[in-house]
Amino acid sequence: MGYYGYGYGYYFDPTYFLVLIGAVLCIWAQSRVSSTYSKYSRVQSRTGMTGAQAAQRILQMSGIYDVRIEHVRGSLTDHYDPAHKVLRLSDAVYASTSVAAIGVAAHECGHAVQHDKGYAPLKIRTALVPAANIGSKAGIPLIILGALLGMNQTLIQIGIWVFALAVLFQVVTLPVEFNASGRALAMLGDYGMLERDEAAGCRKVLSAAALTYVAAAASAILQLLRLVLLFGNNDRRRD
Repeated sequence: MGYYGYGYGYYFDPTYFLVLIGAVLCIWAQSRVSSTYSKYSRVQSRTGMTGAQAAQRILQMSGIYDVRIEHVRGSLTDHYDPAHKVLRLSDAVYASTSVAAIGVAAHECGHAVQHDKGYAPLKIRTALVPAANIGSKAGIPLIILGALLGMNQTLIQIGIWVFALAVLFQVVTLPVEFNASGRALAMLGDYGMLERDEAAGCRKVLSAAALTYVAAAASAILQLLRLVLLFGNNDRRRD
């Protein structure tokens, strides 16, 4: 394992371990959510409701009538769009009657309820979206450009701060997602949509899904830490 020392040759770079740890966390979390969802997607809900029907019922019982439910292509591409008030459910959720599908649909409804109630962390996350997009796309290129231009510290520092905006977005996402799952489980119970054993399975699906956000945030923080260690010191010697 080596690292190119800006034209001065190869040397061992221990900060690569931070990237490796982040990658392993993400792979593990994704594997966990895939296996858990696959297991409970084979468990049919006793109500026989599809994900779309469950979402419609939750929204109505929550007093939300201005959110559309749409079908979106892909696997677990489900999301709530606060800008257009649209709840989009994926192929695996929209028409499925499984416990897993109802859990995911309820989670997205949790975001719709957050929006309706003016949940502060959701507002912050929504406001951060443009900055986070810029940070994820421009942060690393700016740092690389600064390194190529003779370790231009101005560009490098700008790149680090821009990348930090993407990291901040990942961190703010955590309370939003955990709160949405908590709301989902409460609504499913309050509205009598799942039996106790079904609710337990649903909780496992949502808990596994939450791990992907935790892993993404941890990976982003580790990447930022690596950038700071490599480039954060203006007086860092290039030997």
